[in-house]
Amino acid sequence: MAPYDALYRTVLRRIDAEQAHRAAFALIRAAARVPGLRSAVRAAYAPPHPELRITALGLDLPGPFGLAAGFDKNAVGVDGLGMLGFDHVEVGTVTGQPQAGNPRKRLFRLVGDRALLNRMGFNNDGSAAVAARLARRGRPRGGPAVGVNIGRTKVVADDAAVADYVTSTERLARHADYLVVNVSSPNTPGLRDLQAASRLRPLLTAVREAADRSVPDRRVPLLVKIAPDLADEDIDAVADLALDLGLDGIIATNTTVSRDGLRSPADAVAALGAGGISGAPLKERSLAVLARLYARVGGRVTLVGVGGVENADDAWARVLAGATLVQGYSGFIYAGPGWARAINEGLARHLAASPYATLADAVGADARRAAA
Repeated sequence: MAPYDALYRTVLRRIDAEQAHRAAFALIRAAARVPGLRSAVRAAYAPPHPELRITALGLDLPGPFGLAAGFDKNAVGVDGLGMLGFDHVEVGTVTGQPQAGNPRKRLFRLVGDRALLNRMGFNNDGSAAVAARLARRGRPRGGPAVGVNIGRTKVVADDAAVADYVTSTERLARHADYLVVNVSSPNTPGLRDLQAASRLRPLLTAVREAADRSVPDRRVPLLVKIAPDLADEDIDAVADLALDLGLDGIIATNTTVSRDGLRSPADAVAALGAGGISGAPLKERSLAVLARLYARVGGRVTLVGVGGVENADDAWARVLAGATLVQGYSGFIYAGPGWARAINEGLARHLAASPYATLADAVGADARRAAA
């Protein structure tokens, strides 16, 4: 049994999931603060793979694999996560005002499904505090790219939602390598209604304008993150809107409210209450959403594949389906600190065994082959 497997089975899985997250993340941050230890961990967990280098969103990245939003909500451990091999880290979701999130318990493991159920509710320090933290960090050379994921403050009324996103944009855009508008979490009432194209258009337009005002010397790439539960026609509408607005990217997908196909007993899952499910159960639907988006936008919009990515095979499947970048989160909980290294090593093997000279050549290859 691998060391992390033993630790997970004997200790971590017996601890409340949110408490275990806090403890593990504290260890990562502590290791990153010790220069010699940080270098040793990076050498062990983040060996370079020059063949995986890729340009996306105007960024030259050492590889495509990053940590999805939700793990580092407050931008407190970006460099520690880079130390573990993540090529980009998406912080947040960050809201205009600080908020405590939903009452605990609010994060649960579905071990038999290799999944998580969460109803965290955008607990975070607020955009002013996160912006100050990112400003102190700066944008150091050699660190992971930093995406900032923004969402609506729960107490803000629907008619003030756009202004709330704009406030966060004005504070955070200058510190972000890219910015993500999150309209797809199931844990903020009414948030998913913003995915409708008629409501999404003015929101994205306002955020784009605010980012341009706040950072006049460079274009901050803007992406939107969508839910796996959208109907196909709504996915097409988001894709068309992205093209029309000149959006830089789409992240597919967030967590699902569906309980279909779970191995865990239905009554046990129901007893946990509401929330979004992430991890292995999203694998097929997230991949299908990604493929549908690529069929609609091709290479004109950068796609980020997330949802059910457990291993290098899953990551490679996302690349072939059209993802230039790939993210994960739940797999990190189950696989431990060597997860990003294993995925990057596996991606390098897949690329070497493929007919493609570069990773960029492989992006969307399945769709091109099907169309040939």
